[in-house]
Amino acid sequence: MLKDITLGQFFPGDTIAHRLDPRTKLALVLLYIVALFQATGWVGYGLVVLATAVCMAASHISPKNIFKGLKPMLFIIALTALLNIFYTTGTPIVPGWIITWEGLERAVKMMLRITLLIAGTFLLTYTTSPMALTDGLELLMNPLKKLHVPVHEMTIMMSMALRFIPTLIEETDKIMSAQKARGADFENGSLIQRAKALLPILVPLFVSAFRRADELAVAMESRCYHGGEGRTRMKQLHMARRDWIALVCGVLFLAAVIVLKRFGL
Repeated sequence: MLKDITLGQFFPGDTIAHRLDPRTKLALVLLYIVALFQATGWVGYGLVVLATAVCMAASHISPKNIFKGLKPMLFIIALTALLNIFYTTGTPIVPGWIITWEGLERAVKMMLRITLLIAGTFLLTYTTSPMALTDGLELLMNPLKKLHVPVHEMTIMMSMALRFIPTLIEETDKIMSAQKARGADFENGSLIQRAKALLPILVPLFVSAFRRADELAVAMESRCYHGGEGRTRMKQLHMARRDWIALVCGVLFLAAVIVLKRFGL
């Protein structure tokens, strides 16, 4: 299950999606999320699904990788669907039943919304390296520096957190395998017993995380890192024509979803 968590992973490539400026991709993801929450009818959801499929094709990201990353979220998706089925009033499917047609429709739409939201976020991290994502986010948040907001430090922290998610997941999987080899049981027993069985995992995991953080701090200090003041970038970001075309397409996509919502589609 832990190996199915792909958040924070980057798949190098030379597709149109990989070549887009990270600022463009961040803006497109924001437009995508707004459009997703604006969609109310089936036609609107169909348009969002089509846009997601086009982005997956443009980035050459296999649907298998997306669905693999969705596996850890299946419980939340299923729970959301059940809550919407049983707590939405309307016309019963069978007279006297608590399940309604409106509840089923709302459950399917909520499952679609969560799935598409996760898929869109994954496409961003799959096609953008953590360093490029950090640079793009910092440039977008540059105006906040006038309000004395530590933009560089915030983006560096987010980048490090995103970068070390796969590393910590891999470390957790190794510790669990080692504990199972020593006879540990993480699947059987009561909820309290299974929680206690996780202690032999959490302690070495925290020790490993603190050790990695200390090594990273020493490495940054040895390279004379003292914050973002006066720092330069090896790769300068420049908006190309393809970025402006992508942004126009994103705005048109959002406008189309809003129009469909206005007409109840």
